[in-house]
Amino acid sequence: MRRRLGVSGPSEKMDKGSGKNQQNRLCLLASLSAFFWILLLYFHFVVLANSNVTQSNQLKSNLIKPEVNRHSLTQPLMKKATESSTVNESTQLQSNPVHPEPPPAHLKKDTESASPQTETYPFIRALKTIENKTDPCGGKYIYVHDLPPRYNEDMLKECKSLSLWTNMCKFTSNAGLGPPLENVEGVFSNTGWYATNQFAVDVIFNNRMKQYECLTRDSSIAAAIFVPFYAGFDIARYLWGHNISTRDAASLDLVDWLTKRPEWGIMGGKDHFLVAGRITWDFRRLSDEESDWGNKLLFLPAAKNMSMLVVESSPWNANDFGIPYPTYFHPAKDADVISWQERMRNLERKWLFSFAGAPRADNPKSIRGQIIDQCRNSKVGKLLECDFGESKCHSPSSIMQMFQSSLFCLQPQGDSYTRRSAFDSMLAGCIPVFFHPGSAYTQYTWHLPKNYSTYSVFIPEDDIRKRNISLEERLSEISLEQVKIMRENVIRLIPSLIYADPRSKLETLKDSFDVAVQAVIDKVTRLRRNIIDGRTEYDNFVEENSWKYALLDEGQREVGAHEWDPFFSKPKDANGESNSSSAEAAKNSWKNEQRDQAQ
Repeated sequence: MRRRLGVSGPSEKMDKGSGKNQQNRLCLLASLSAFFWILLLYFHFVVLANSNVTQSNQLKSNLIKPEVNRHSLTQPLMKKATESSTVNESTQLQSNPVHPEPPPAHLKKDTESASPQTETYPFIRALKTIENKTDPCGGKYIYVHDLPPRYNEDMLKECKSLSLWTNMCKFTSNAGLGPPLENVEGVFSNTGWYATNQFAVDVIFNNRMKQYECLTRDSSIAAAIFVPFYAGFDIARYLWGHNISTRDAASLDLVDWLTKRPEWGIMGGKDHFLVAGRITWDFRRLSDEESDWGNKLLFLPAAKNMSMLVVESSPWNANDFGIPYPTYFHPAKDADVISWQERMRNLERKWLFSFAGAPRADNPKSIRGQIIDQCRNSKVGKLLECDFGESKCHSPSSIMQMFQSSLFCLQPQGDSYTRRSAFDSMLAGCIPVFFHPGSAYTQYTWHLPKNYSTYSVFIPEDDIRKRNISLEERLSEISLEQVKIMRENVIRLIPSLIYADPRSKLETLKDSFDVAVQAVIDKVTRLRRNIIDGRTEYDNFVEENSWKYALLDEGQREVGAHEWDPFFSKPKDANGESNSSSAEAAKNSWKNEQRDQAQ
């Protein structure tokens, strides 16, 4: 029996082996099943999820294609606007500190919180930067176009050709400030004074922009876009003895260049601004007659969308804005300004009023002749005559010395509404006396208080021309206490009326450049918000009344009759045109410049 049991041993081993194989097959099947389910779960949660996100983003992108809004602004895709910032980066910006684009995570969070309707506007990223309270440049970024050098730097290389009567080479030195002034007579402070040409703002402003603390290479986050075109220098080369094709060439070329840029398409140029250091009439030729004055830059359709900053603007047009003429003072630090202000407060002023200028014998409407006569005949009036022999009017020291010795400085119209002298006098702490609202009040609304009586005296031209009012009597009626208050207000305005040295930066004070840039940013920001809200800034806007709008009180949306209406009624010429007198004033201004340089 034991043998039989022994014979049965191999069969038992086979049964045991078969059991093991069966267990292995079960393990293999379980492993394969588990692997299958893992693959299935991976495919479901990872591959399909990513696919759905991609499709969702694509659908969202298709839904957010911008449209042309009701304001007829050409708006390209947001993607295109963003990509454009990487094209043709400014070589000037590369050499200066430039703020980076805000963190993508922050922008993504802001974008997700915006409504789909709001996201259709390609300038939303720029508006969103305002909400980033940790970004000191939020809502202040400026993008600068990298223009070909023919629009600016090449002109400086040919500086001798920028004026028929003045060698502008010395005046474009020192970043546009001109040669330093020596303080021989002790009229100036020891530093920061230069023989600055009154038409040098093009260069000064551009060089100040290079020091602006919120430059960006990403145009999609820019609050405004600067066009560094030397428009004033361009037209100065060709105003005399050149045909209209030559006078218009650079302006037409510039507009063609700008309108092809992706940055232009964001708002059709309404977020763009440029600066020209001449009066607006040099850029407003009325026709294509060769005898007409100037070029037509400001009448070009594209240029009408831009903001142009000039030293004298038109009261009847909406695309230009007045900024101060440059003075001789360009401080490098706050202490220089504060020290100068304190010095102007403490000066003894022996003259009740003063005037520096020449008569306009060829202009029967000018009151300059009567003003000069009153200065000559008054024991408390001082006159610097500018029309005979070696005039002291071209000596900065003589001019500033007289203004520093006067309580009131007379500022009648010149050939056009404005004069550099107004800013020289206020720099000296002298209270300006204006005879036409276009000489300051409707011009420099960004830089001067709306309430003009706080810092100046207004005497209508007709009071001098027709009624022969005595300036001495009128000014003597102002109490000494009121004079003190007005003079203090003038002195407080000094920082905002000067251009700091472009090679440095004021720390806490805002100069004329700072005020102008912020005003442009505010203007563009209001426009963008109005577009989103589907509204306009004013009701029934009439461009010919554009001088009135900056004078409106906050909340007002419509202009009405104004006490200054008679000053801005435009006389019609034989052809029915109403700007010809302004063009003639611009031409006379150039004749005056020629005479000045000949002395």
